[in-house]
Amino acid sequence: MSEPPSLPVLISSARLRLVLVTPADAADMRAGRHQDRWHPDYPRRDDLDAAAMVREGDTWGPRHVVLGVQAVGSIGCFGPPVDGETEVGYGLVEAARGAGVATEALRALVAETDRAGVRLRAAVAPQNRASLRVLAACGFTELRGGDEDGNLVMARPLPATLP
Repeated sequence: MSEPPSLPVLISSARLRLVLVTPADAADMRAGRHQDRWHPDYPRRDDLDAAAMVREGDTWGPRHVVLGVQAVGSIGCFGPPVDGETEVGYGLVEAARGAGVATEALRALVAETDRAGVRLRAAVAPQNRASLRVLAACGFTELRGGDEDGNLVMARPLPATLP
């Protein structure tokens, strides 16, 4: 079995930097130690869950979503791809919502997973309209049904021609 492709250590967009959560960051998050470069409401409960997935050298793990100089949320995959696909998750502090940050972060990540030839899927609560809009805006058009938690599972087809 071949090694999965890597993603860039730093992924950037017009306003954002997607910075890998380091093992030291994850330890601080889990221990409740706040870093000055984090928004006062970060990490959220979901960010703490993501921090548990941090593995040294794994470019597929969680990343801080950095807007300006502060981390305002997290985005990342739930591990390296298996059979060319992996699941993505993301979330933002309340103050960063509604300004296109989640869409911009996911588009930046999708550009890199497309280059790597990896499909993304996401699970979203059916009542989470904001997240459904983000997924739709980023090309998650394939509905695969639901998961055991009642979430919709959506996937993003790879483009016909990769950049």
